[in-house]
Amino acid sequence: MKAVQSVDSVALLPAYLAAGTAVLVLLIDLLLARPRATVVVAALGALGTAVASAGVGAAGERRTFCVGADCSWIFGGRAALVAAVVALLTLGVLGLSAPALRAGRSPVGEYCFLLACSMTGGVVLGAAGDLITLIVALETLTLPLYVLVGLRRGSLASAEAAVTFFVVSVVATTVTLLGAALLYAVTGGLHLDRVGALLAEGPELRDLPLTTAAVALLLVGLAFKVAAVPFHAWAPATYDGAPLPVAAYLSTASKLGGLVALLAVVQRALPAEQTGPVLAVLAVLTMTVGNLVALRQRRTVRLLAWSSVAQAGYILAPLGALALAAGRTGEARSAAYAAAVAYAVFFVVLELAAFAGVTALRPVGADGGTLDDLRGAARRYPWRAAALGLALVGLAGLPPGLAGLFAKVTVVRALLDGGAGWLALVVALNAVIGLAYYLRVTAGLWTSPTTAAGGAVAVPVVGVVAVVLAVATVAAVVVGVAPQLVLDLAGR
Repeated sequence: MKAVQSVDSVALLPAYLAAGTAVLVLLIDLLLARPRATVVVAALGALGTAVASAGVGAAGERRTFCVGADCSWIFGGRAALVAAVVALLTLGVLGLSAPALRAGRSPVGEYCFLLACSMTGGVVLGAAGDLITLIVALETLTLPLYVLVGLRRGSLASAEAAVTFFVVSVVATTVTLLGAALLYAVTGGLHLDRVGALLAEGPELRDLPLTTAAVALLLVGLAFKVAAVPFHAWAPATYDGAPLPVAAYLSTASKLGGLVALLAVVQRALPAEQTGPVLAVLAVLTMTVGNLVALRQRRTVRLLAWSSVAQAGYILAPLGALALAAGRTGEARSAAYAAAVAYAVFFVVLELAAFAGVTALRPVGADGGTLDDLRGAARRYPWRAAALGLALVGLAGLPPGLAGLFAKVTVVRALLDGGAGWLALVVALNAVIGLAYYLRVTAGLWTSPTTAAGGAVAVPVVGVVAVVLAVATVAAVVVGVAPQLVLDLAGR
């Protein structure tokens, strides 16, 4: 074995750009102290990372940091898709944050630096080939968000949300690390593919109580990250206390990162016979509880937070088909993994559009307010309200929000192909429940406003927020018209 490994710098280019963006933002803020230059550098870095991710991914799978056949960095089509989406989400959140940053609500340098650091974790996460890289990347994605949630000056709710998020995330990380350590103790391997091969070839290893404990702890720790029931209680309070753009990032990039980490260990390392039943139960609980509690919400961001919990259940549902023998065939498993990733991509695009719509209809630096604050918004700002309505209808899975419609069809088709018809029925029933609150909010945009709410939406929109809203809406339309492209990338 060589003492010095060769490094494929092309494969690492997206990570270089993401990390370089964070360092450059820090230097620009230190040396120039010009907020506009700092934001521009962060935005260009995010855009460059997205372009580089797409370019490297289009050239085929590349591996580096390899020991024999085991590699710690595997950058293929799915990794490129995740990296590009995370970078574009970062760019969108920067745009949504521009008015508040201009108003001095948060320190610009620290805000952009932390966001770029989080982006770096998301870029690395999709290409992680071993447990150490996976967990470090997940924490790099999450750690800056503790500070970003509490970065709104003079807000007690923001500070409380940051503490809640920090405490829960520390517990989740501890549980995940313990599960990874036990898995290493059982198999002696850290690379995901090697761990999966060892467990597949050794039935005696799968039957060990230590293996069961390792699988359970890994799943529980990662379930916290995606806010799956019953490990979800932190999400509504954290989203509602965070600044609107940060809540958007938590609901999109952070959730996508948690799903990618969960999918990596389920697909490549853990036995499907053990993970399938657990994921099926988590999916049913998550989508059902999320939808039922969302029905009673009156605060806008809390409704979106509970909706995000329910959407996590839909994302996990295809993986629940692994509980059945028919769902563990090669073709059924590939379809399930592709459906989970594709649904996540459809969801984050629509979710970003929804948060952009709320941001455009609220005063600069304000929280999401109540649903009454949005009543009648379409009478004053028809295009902004229409974009928000399209995003909500898409999340409900109705046309003309074709992205959401195809996302749910993709999940149901994967479940039927895997023989999990009962789980497909649960998804369909929950989709009907979700219609109630999505359509209620959408209809309220065209309802006569109350006196108290009338002045809340009469806020001139800032140009960059309007651009983000328009781009997110167009992106939702595009992925809805060409869903097979997303599915193909998700399946690679």
